[in-house]
Amino acid sequence: MVSDRSLEVLRVIVQDYVASREPVGSKSIVERHAFGVSAATIRNDMALLEEEELIVAPHTSSGRVPTDKGYRVFVDQLADLRPLSSAQRQAIETFLGESIDLDDVLARTVRLLSQLTHQVALVQYPTLTRSRVRHIEIVPLAPRRLMTVFITDTGRVEQKLVDVSSDIDDVFLGELRSKLNANLGGLPLSDAAEKLTTIGAHFAPDRRDIVAQVARTLIGQTLENRQDRLLMAGAANLVRTEDDFDGSIFPVLEAIEEQVTLLKLFGEVDGDHHGVAVTIGRENAEFGLGQTSVLSSGYTSSGGGIARLGVLGPTRMDYSNNMAAVRAVARYLTRLLGDE
Repeated sequence: MVSDRSLEVLRVIVQDYVASREPVGSKSIVERHAFGVSAATIRNDMALLEEEELIVAPHTSSGRVPTDKGYRVFVDQLADLRPLSSAQRQAIETFLGESIDLDDVLARTVRLLSQLTHQVALVQYPTLTRSRVRHIEIVPLAPRRLMTVFITDTGRVEQKLVDVSSDIDDVFLGELRSKLNANLGGLPLSDAAEKLTTIGAHFAPDRRDIVAQVARTLIGQTLENRQDRLLMAGAANLVRTEDDFDGSIFPVLEAIEEQVTLLKLFGEVDGDHHGVAVTIGRENAEFGLGQTSVLSSGYTSSGGGIARLGVLGPTRMDYSNNMAAVRAVARYLTRLLGDE
């Protein structure tokens, strides 16, 4: 049974090791922290923690470092989520508030999160199985070239160029735009794709070839919107902490390049989007990320879909600060997208 004081010793070992990357000994604990007991007593506490496999000696006669199990106890019982500073909160609101659409806000989100945590930042596009068509715009660029603009209720905007087989006049363009929105507006993406296969029946026979060309482009856009996607930023942060990994860092870099792997990892963590889920070390081994920790939280888009964002880095990380940053950004992103 680990005593309360032993847990406090574990807390300072984690905090000091994260700060210094040096194994922590009993003498340094007594000098740096006000436990009010002797170094011998702290050594006894450390021996108990070692028996419980919460800390380990990386070298003979060295100090101790946390194990994956030790980090887990720290996160579950000991970590305090320090509130972000007013400057950090202002940075989140200002930087994300300048976004122009969903793509922009998510790109800004991963950049900001990587800067706040100094880790690899990840953000998942909103789950789009429940997304609906908000609006379709057809923009003429040349007599036989159009741009289709596909907008979902989650704020996603997709633009595609389409070359058609004959000239399009303004009257037909207005008819095309009007009938597309009348037939597709408000439909789920899967229903919209199916509807587009027969949309030509609403037009005169001599216009159906052009309508079919536009419809094929729009079908492609609906399918793209239904795919699960991730954005990532801050891979350089991982390289800067290369010494925290045993052997080569390249397997980790290869693993995070696989979006399917990361999406599966996100999909298996706790879905409670009001908190922060943390998976540590060997808990991520099946994804090829056994030397990393992943902190994630959910956010809600305007269409009601829930997706996740988070950070990935070595197990030696500042959990308190990073968990607070992930939670704060997720909550602000929910408010921002909910206002659209």
